[in-house]
Amino acid sequence: MTFDGETPTWTEEHFTSTGVRCAARVYRPATASVPGAPVVVLAHGFGGVRALRLDTYAERFAAAGYVAMAFDYRGFGDSDGEPRQVLDVGMQLADWKSALAFARTLPGVDPERVVAWGTSFAGGHVIRLAGTGEPLAAIIAQVPHVSGPAAVRATGVRSSLRVGIPGIRDQVRALTGRPPVYTDIVAEPGGTAAMTTPDAAPGMARLIAESGLTEGDYPQHVAARIVLKIGMYSPKRVASAVTCPALVQIAEDDAITPRHVAEATAARMQQPTVRVYPGGHFDPYVEPLFDRIITDQIDFLRTHVPVDPTGTGATS
Repeated sequence: MTFDGETPTWTEEHFTSTGVRCAARVYRPATASVPGAPVVVLAHGFGGVRALRLDTYAERFAAAGYVAMAFDYRGFGDSDGEPRQVLDVGMQLADWKSALAFARTLPGVDPERVVAWGTSFAGGHVIRLAGTGEPLAAIIAQVPHVSGPAAVRATGVRSSLRVGIPGIRDQVRALTGRPPVYTDIVAEPGGTAAMTTPDAAPGMARLIAESGLTEGDYPQHVAARIVLKIGMYSPKRVASAVTCPALVQIAEDDAITPRHVAEATAARMQQPTVRVYPGGHFDPYVEPLFDRIITDQIDFLRTHVPVDPTGTGATS
């Protein structure tokens, strides 16, 4: 049975996470997949939504014979949830657990062969999930956030202080039940935003353009309270408990999630596959790097979570 090159089909679905309706799109191979197919569940990074090229990844997985499901966190993208654009680690991890549980119920999916795919902040989430007992067949962590202190150092003291002011104001408003104070996700160096490295603003602009969106289609801000908590979120602390196969993809010039920290984190895992690529944090999503990134992901899946677990050649 051959899958590569065929146009996949997709359906809009939804699941509930602690009472909130979350949007998901499920991609399937055009040719009927092997009964009990693996499913890859995808979510985006810091303030990201599935419309920012996650469809491109999911389509490639489906073309290779996998079921793939990309979802939006509550309060983001096409999901429900108020107030909007509130990035909370605990809530996102809860959304992940609900998404994985829903994926296990999809028709034709093997509930024992679920792969969690995350990029940037979500790359840290999938490490956290695998390291705290979530039963996963494998994880793929693309340019993952692994260390809160390293992320703060990468931001720089001045930038952290600038964005910390709206962060404090937003936290106070949250405690008193008032609407959020927002901060930009990216800005040029010297600006006030969560990410102000030289590649952040142009990288995000290109990602939006390559997704077929305009600047107005995608809210490029989050509730500022998250900047007070990033330094405390370090998925690397549970990396040694990640027992499933793990693909960790690293950009060698990543100024947001530094290479050496990501490599050290991967080394703690029990079955790591590490790939390092030229470029920065935003380069994996677009060409010329994207094709290498997704090819390595599919090769990793075919090795560790094959479409045909009997080895009779369904993916050939």
